[in-house]
Amino acid sequence: MLQNLPALITLLVYSAVLFGVGLWAAQRAKSQEDFLLGGRSLGPWVAGLAYAASSSSAWVLLGFSGFVYIAGPSALWMVPGIIAGYAAVWLWAGGTLQGASRDEDQLTLTEFMTQHAHPGSARLIRIVASVLIAICFSFYVAGQFQGAGTAINDLFQTGFVPGVVIGALVILVYVFLGGFLAVSLTDTIQGLLMAFVAVLLPALAFLEAGGVAGLSQALAEAPEGYGSVFGNRAGWAATGFVLGLSATGFGALGQPHLVAWIMATRDTSARVKGAIVAMSWAGLVFAGMAVLGLSGRALLGGDAAPESVFFTLAEDLLPSVFAGIVAAATLSAIMSTVDSQLLVAGGAVSHDLGLGKALGGREVLVSRLAIVGVCIAAVLLTLLAPSSIFQRILFAWVALGAAFGPIVVARTLGFKPRGRTVLAGMVTGFGLAVAYEVGWIGAGPGAMWKTIAPWIGAGFVMFLVAATRKTRATGELGVGEGR
Repeated sequence: MLQNLPALITLLVYSAVLFGVGLWAAQRAKSQEDFLLGGRSLGPWVAGLAYAASSSSAWVLLGFSGFVYIAGPSALWMVPGIIAGYAAVWLWAGGTLQGASRDEDQLTLTEFMTQHAHPGSARLIRIVASVLIAICFSFYVAGQFQGAGTAINDLFQTGFVPGVVIGALVILVYVFLGGFLAVSLTDTIQGLLMAFVAVLLPALAFLEAGGVAGLSQALAEAPEGYGSVFGNRAGWAATGFVLGLSATGFGALGQPHLVAWIMATRDTSARVKGAIVAMSWAGLVFAGMAVLGLSGRALLGGDAAPESVFFTLAEDLLPSVFAGIVAAATLSAIMSTVDSQLLVAGGAVSHDLGLGKALGGREVLVSRLAIVGVCIAAVLLTLLAPSSIFQRILFAWVALGAAFGPIVVARTLGFKPRGRTVLAGMVTGFGLAVAYEVGWIGAGPGAMWKTIAPWIGAGFVMFLVAATRKTRATGELGVGEGR
């Protein structure tokens, strides 16, 4: 570890700043609303940068750059869908989410989904939603911890297991202390740092690779199909590949940790301006990682480990001090997602399940204990069930998006889904996502159905449940008996 002392010092100073923010924010987290939504007081820059950093985690710096490195230009079809997903959350569904949160005093996405459900059905929905959140976030957070272990081990040769534990402890401490306010402020810092590195490192790699001429030569020398925008696919396979990859971005509509940023913005103006900030950030960072992946192909050939390309190029092209900044940026990408997810998991246990009130109004304490529990579970999953960062996070993203996203869409379209309709949609969307992930159902041409079919299935089942209750005359989806 001492062989890279400048990088270590840089990382320690950065971590100290995060701890300081957590301690400062801890003095202001007096209520459950403060702890889970920061008092609904976020301005556009904080909300936009924090949202972007939370949504674009280690899978962007490590996973997406590695995906471009191994797949070529065809991987770029994911980017338009990601940015469109940002727009859908902030500008389309955002008004409904923000309004319901304020008017109905809702603190979580689960409360939003159960607004029109009978109390008995709402209780069941909260239980099922909390279980789904715990399952998906365990995979999601495990992917982030895997990135942390890779980052710390590559820079300091600590070994993968100590790297995972160190990264988890750093994240846990400041989330445990300050809640949403700490998360929003640190995510803003992390988002700026990630953007800086997403410009610096790709620019250096691009120049080192020989610019446009160097990249063109690398594409020409790569295996057949690598340089194709469809990845050597044609016909329905190409169409399915493009649709499936682009559709990934709309999973943002069902991510509880991202919806929280919309609920936390202070007003409509802040939300609209925050959308511009978030989408601009996404365009910059994804473009940078695309350039890095292609430049990595030119510089490293095709034999490098995809998710190590980011660190390999950083080590080759940057001095030790800047390598520390790169490590901090990577941990930022990880922290900025994990902290939000841990808060949502804590809110699901304390607020949605009502355990905080059941234990004498100790909502914040219960949230913090739940955060510790999810963190420990994710560390164990990271160490005991190895997988790629990209695939682990993609599954969690698709599963959560399919479980909750169709309900958000229905509410935004003006429908009022009742309990059984919501429950049917959640279970169907999640179940189909799992079925495609484990291979029980074929993914179709270009693997398109893996990201699209769970949404279609959930929406269709919601419609069937609503239709059987014969409520179309009321103009409400699934009203019926109020369950």
